[in-house]
Amino acid sequence: METIQDEKRLESETVRKVTWRLLPFLMLCYLFAFIDRGNIGMAALQMNQDIGLSPKMFGFASSLFFIAYFIFEVPSNLALQKFGARKWLARIMISWGLISASTALVQGPTSLYFVRFILGAAEAGFFPGVVLYLTYWVPSAYRARIVALFMVAIPAASFVASPVSALLLQMDGIGGLRGWHWLFVLEGLPTVLLGLVCLSFLTDRPDQARWLNEQQRQWLVATMNREAASRAAKQHIPLWKLFSQPHVWGMALVCACASAAGSVLNVWQPQLLRSFGLTVMQTGLVNSIPYLIASVLMVWWGRHSDRTGERRWHTAVPLILIGSGLALATLAHTLVPVVLLLTMVLIGAYSFKGPFWAMASSWLATGSAAAGLAGINAVSNLIGGGVMVNVYGWVKSATGSYAMALLPMVGLSVVSVAILLVLSRKSRAAGTGALKEAVR
Repeated sequence: METIQDEKRLESETVRKVTWRLLPFLMLCYLFAFIDRGNIGMAALQMNQDIGLSPKMFGFASSLFFIAYFIFEVPSNLALQKFGARKWLARIMISWGLISASTALVQGPTSLYFVRFILGAAEAGFFPGVVLYLTYWVPSAYRARIVALFMVAIPAASFVASPVSALLLQMDGIGGLRGWHWLFVLEGLPTVLLGLVCLSFLTDRPDQARWLNEQQRQWLVATMNREAASRAAKQHIPLWKLFSQPHVWGMALVCACASAAGSVLNVWQPQLLRSFGLTVMQTGLVNSIPYLIASVLMVWWGRHSDRTGERRWHTAVPLILIGSGLALATLAHTLVPVVLLLTMVLIGAYSFKGPFWAMASSWLATGSAAAGLAGINAVSNLIGGGVMVNVYGWVKSATGSYAMALLPMVGLSVVSVAILLVLSRKSRAAGTGALKEAVR
């Protein structure tokens, strides 16, 4: 009994030390990743007029990030495996920080298109790379909660960045630069510094971790080697074979609804709020409120789903919140109701993530889970960011209304809820066997 207790204590101490060593720093890096991809939304309050961007042009420029991210995500992850997480994550951060800062140099639509595309290419692979990196360090029994905490950085980035970006826009005229020039430079350069810190702070593998004592290091190496051997024994399923199945496309479409809500509002919400006559500073402060609430409820909703073991309605309810909030926002004409409804949408977009990924992984056969989840994430980001951010710009240009441009996402949410309920009903009826067989 004492030996078992000692083993449990060693496990607990090791996982705790690994978590506190890696997670806060990786969350900080991810925070800046989302600041640097989303700060174009606040910069647009000055930039669009300066460089002659129509809503359609702005939507296209914003979507190019997601298109490049989709194209380069898998090659970037393969490079991480080849060169090691420490060097490759540092490369990603240094390059995206420099490119983000260089957005201050754009002179017109074409140069902005180019910078946004290469920014997506530079940042590609960061999120899946970190998730892969964590599989080297965190035993599978702890991985879901660690990844969930890591993903809180997504809404937290907008909560932090909105008022900070608004303050930076107030630097307009200092040094002969516009406020949006300062915004890109001062939010991009810290990412470069974090990338340099990666080279000395991160450790590639547990057997190199001198910050663990010998007993902790031996336990972690043995545990992770055992799990790696188990994964190696599983069948590898090509991605093309997975996506020959309609069930996987269904899951990607379900995920695309939440991805679209998060991506579109991240880029367009500041302009929507500014249309109510707010100042730049007021826009930044009001824009941060929905993200603060979404950050808190995202964690609570995921824990509630874990505690009850229920996934279907914990995934469906956030999608219903998204669709309802967007539909009602098209009818609202004053600021307070619009902010409340956008908060509802973002609560749904981020609360969706934990239950959905837990459910999706249980639907996929063991040998296809890794490739399937990566593919679902890539396609949902392409639809949500690459397509829907563009669609919003087209509708805004055609109607002149920020609110009416939300309607296509209402349709996507209806489709997503319907697909989810059908898939989950089939899964429950067959004990998940039918879906697993479908993607073997």
